[in-house]
Amino acid sequence: MYLIQVYIQHMPEGPSILLMKEDLQKFAGKKVVKADGNAKFEKEPLEGKILKEIRTFGKQTYLVFDEISVRIHLLMFGSYSIDEQTKPDKSLRLSLQFKVGGMYFYTCSVKLIDSKGLEKIDWEADIMSEEWNPEKAEKKLKSNPEMMVCDALMNQDIFSGVGNIIKNEVLFRIGVQPESLLGNMPPKKIKELITEARNYSFDFLKWKRDFVLKKHWLAHTKTVCPKCGEKLIKKQTGKGKRRSFYCVNDQTLY
Repeated sequence: MYLIQVYIQHMPEGPSILLMKEDLQKFAGKKVVKADGNAKFEKEPLEGKILKEIRTFGKQTYLVFDEISVRIHLLMFGSYSIDEQTKPDKSLRLSLQFKVGGMYFYTCSVKLIDSKGLEKIDWEADIMSEEWNPEKAEKKLKSNPEMMVCDALMNQDIFSGVGNIIKNEVLFRIGVQPESLLGNMPPKKIKELITEARNYSFDFLKWKRDFVLKKHWLAHTKTVCPKCGEKLIKKQTGKGKRRSFYCVNDQTLY
């Protein structure tokens, strides 16, 4: 039996969710034979239904049926497996079994939603989507001059799918300190921010697929700047108090 078992060791970001979608894709168009798990909704309505498609929006995955959909968010420690249950029942939020194989989701948020709700999602905010709209992102950034750039990158309404790793690496790439205010950043830097957020997300996807993501980190969890050799600052920044790693020499505070 072909088994895919995935443990997410940090809060998943958009590229990891795209890889999960690829793993689940073989079940699109197939009928659910049995639904189980301890998520707090009735599983029976899913049985006998065809999984029409799998959509992702940033860090969220949508299993789309007809009038209902399942929204999955892996949160901090969520994981999934394909074709075999690999964790105990107490961790199993949802399992969907098909004629051949199944999908299992553990320690995550699983909710049943009305499929009409998908129409309200701003798909253009998804950093990895073909519908990504950089002009709209620029407009949102410019309308928040008092926002720190570290908070802006982590704002899922602006950059859906960006997480802490992408934040730290993008800011290092463009030479900007995380506590810089958007209103103080030159227009050229704002454009660079938008471009590199998308570029790095696709680099992340490629490296993650090749199991070499950590080898490419320049700032995230590092102690020394790869450019100047000085000690990197490690600090909780922004409203979210998330870990930032940055160099005072090679990253400007605006």
